[in-house]
Amino acid sequence: MRPLFPLASAVATIGLLGALVPPATAQRLPTVEPRAETPALFDDEAGGNANGDDPAIWVHPTSPAGSLVATTAKEGGLYVYDLDGKQVQHLPAPAAPSEDDEPGRLNNVDVVYDHTSRTGRSDLFVASDRGTDKLRIYRIDPASRRPLTDITAPTAPFVFNATQAEVNNAETVYGLATWKQGPATYVLVSRRHTTRLALLKLTDAPSGKLSYTTLRTLDLPSTFLLPDGQTWTPCDEPGVAPQIEGMVVDAQTGTLYAAQEDVGIWRINGDLTGSPVLIDRVREYGVPATYDPTTEECTPGTDPGYGGHNLTADAEGVTIYYGNHGKGYLIASSQGSDTFAVYDRRGRNPYIGSFQVGESHGIDSVQTSDGTMVINVPLGRHYPKGLFVTHDGANTPETTTPDGEPRENTNFKYVKWDDIAHRLNLDIAPTGWTPRT
Repeated sequence: MRPLFPLASAVATIGLLGALVPPATAQRLPTVEPRAETPALFDDEAGGNANGDDPAIWVHPTSPAGSLVATTAKEGGLYVYDLDGKQVQHLPAPAAPSEDDEPGRLNNVDVVYDHTSRTGRSDLFVASDRGTDKLRIYRIDPASRRPLTDITAPTAPFVFNATQAEVNNAETVYGLATWKQGPATYVLVSRRHTTRLALLKLTDAPSGKLSYTTLRTLDLPSTFLLPDGQTWTPCDEPGVAPQIEGMVVDAQTGTLYAAQEDVGIWRINGDLTGSPVLIDRVREYGVPATYDPTTEECTPGTDPGYGGHNLTADAEGVTIYYGNHGKGYLIASSQGSDTFAVYDRRGRNPYIGSFQVGESHGIDSVQTSDGTMVINVPLGRHYPKGLFVTHDGANTPETTTPDGEPRENTNFKYVKWDDIAHRLNLDIAPTGWTPRT
């Protein structure tokens, strides 16, 4: 493991951010309308314990209108949809190795273009399986009616643990982002309930399967020095550190952006070298809190006023819109306020504005979003200027069980990029970047 950089360095970096200008209240933020949604997923036995989390958009090599959206659903596995939101394929999560072990739980997913292996070149979806502490790797066949095939090597190792008993303790692989450099494919992952990040590299395995090896790790801070000289650690149950989930790597610069849920968004070299920089903080940053074991909740104290203004914990999914000539935007889900914050992709990533996804034509609005992804390239007649896809953690209409209990209901919403761009006066750059270059 690489040594954690000194806390003083992190504090100095945070201090350079300066005062942040508060945006308008959520009620007065620009609202965009969803154009399509995927079917409801239900996190109960009848629904296959499917709990939506994170999307990834794959661009078809010859027919953009045939592009796909893959989404994780934890124990429900991986769901694949077309651009109308219709289900194309479902791949279940792996079964538990034994009745005493945890089953697969697919958490985050990203896409890889033109991965080179012994069997040739192919596009991939790569997902983190937090139930088994492994990656799941799927080859995409553009010509098939069932386009995804699981090509994970049976011998693929645990990412963070050494034994199945350790895996069952649930400190497993969590957030995920892919990164290409030349012919090599890298995967950056986080570890649940900790601040650890790891850099993995995809490798060949027998019979055309793929595996991976760990190159290095890095721990982000869990305790922070505040301007008044006090130290602050985000509150959670004993032994649980402020974890990272939402991550994205800038494909042109190799920069990793990682959302530490109760802290803010970090900018880090994609190879996990150098010192991370905290580019924005959640509103709750620095607020003291006490964990109550009876209620299993944290009771907050007086806010000292050191938090940011653009994100409300949890800071969740992050994604990048690529513009022309190095321009573009970093977009982050502010889960606690049901909004999305937009930052300049360049320089110190200054905040630009925020928006929310409202309701439209029978499609409900988005709340408590986990994962997001945006693509700038044209995707057929419905999304000729790009597509933004986001998880909705509180899908409606509400559905109940036979005894009247509400079922946990999630899905994914599709939004035209030009709708977002027009509301926030952002660039529209359908030729700013193509994922296969």
